[in-house]
Amino acid sequence: MRRRLLFSTLAVALIAVMLLGIPLGIVVGKLVKDEAKQQLQREATTLAAEVDFSMSTYGEVDAQRIGRVYPQRYIVIRPAHARKVIVGSPPSGSVLSAEAYGDEGTYVHVSRDDSEVSEDVAKALLLILTLSLLALGVAVGLAIVYARQMSLPLLDLAESARRLGSGDARPRGHRYGITELDRVAEVLDQSATRLSDLISAEREFATDASHQLRTPLTALSMRLEEMIEQAEDPDVVREEGAAALTQTERLTRVVDQLLGRARRSRRGHAEPIQVDEVIAQQVEEWEPAFRRADRALDVTGEPGLQAVATPGGLAQVLATLLDNALAHGKGDVTIRTSATSRSAVIEVSDEGAGVPAELVARVFEREVSGSRSGTGLGLSLARGLAEADGGRLELVQARPPVFAVFLRRTPQKAQDEVPPEVSGPA
Repeated sequence: MRRRLLFSTLAVALIAVMLLGIPLGIVVGKLVKDEAKQQLQREATTLAAEVDFSMSTYGEVDAQRIGRVYPQRYIVIRPAHARKVIVGSPPSGSVLSAEAYGDEGTYVHVSRDDSEVSEDVAKALLLILTLSLLALGVAVGLAIVYARQMSLPLLDLAESARRLGSGDARPRGHRYGITELDRVAEVLDQSATRLSDLISAEREFATDASHQLRTPLTALSMRLEEMIEQAEDPDVVREEGAAALTQTERLTRVVDQLLGRARRSRRGHAEPIQVDEVIAQQVEEWEPAFRRADRALDVTGEPGLQAVATPGGLAQVLATLLDNALAHGKGDVTIRTSATSRSAVIEVSDEGAGVPAELVARVFEREVSGSRSGTGLGLSLARGLAEADGGRLELVQARPPVFAVFLRRTPQKAQDEVPPEVSGPA
């Protein structure tokens, strides 16, 4: 592209210089010759008047003085009543000449060598040629500069497009001072931002999916282990098989929720639910794991609470809290329910060391964990699920740890009339 711009600019400049320089050279050459002829004619006229004055005053012509005043001239003077006077040497080759007559009848013929005029014409043409070459040089320089200014942004835009196609979706933010190219760069940056958001969402979804599927899969594996251990008792096998089937159904619901998030559907399908039923389900799932760890899982507080929530979402929140208590906590774990005028509260606590002071303010941030084995995703996802139902998840006490889930209470008049669906946060 640079070569093409350079050649095209050079061709345009060369044509312009030729169209202007050639006629200018012809005109200047003619003007120089005309000026030389006019000057020679003025000299002849002036000299005729001087000879008339000299003849009338002194009666003679001073040839030496005329030679000094008009050097490099061949002058022939014929006064009216005197002999002919010749000043200078006759030129050789091409000559320029002029004639004049005085008032007293004096004839003057002045001539000069035409080579001097040709030299003046050559000097003028050389000046025109020099200026033309200078103009071409300036044009080439400007062409190089503008070609660079045009080609470098295009190369940079091509590099941005290549990086965008290879998956590097970071916007570069380069601008070039050219409106059209800046518009292309702006569109590429916008596309890079959108692509970066999509890639981040896909990565976040994959991370969230792996984390949220781990909890129900762990519970399912525990049920299968119970079935293997109690294989000799058909009733226990049947009971554990039913529990494993429940876990499978819950796993299916978790997958559906994750797919909904992948489609950017952040709306939960909150509805009035019995809090005790969700807690009982989680206790049934997690009690074998706590029993094997020689730890107790207790439920206390105010029974019969109703709240507006998504059953699967609330179950996932409680499962995350119980999983953290089992993995990072110590001693017995207590699930306590209570109610305020507007909220149903579920607290999960254990007897461990709790949350370090430096992590209290950041415990719900993504990828923040108090242990090397943690992913730092569970509490962040749990808080998101609670907020999707119009509730919230808070750390109400750091040592020993107490996490509380605040849910919207079901209005008293709506406890007998369950609305089909309540969506979005309160």
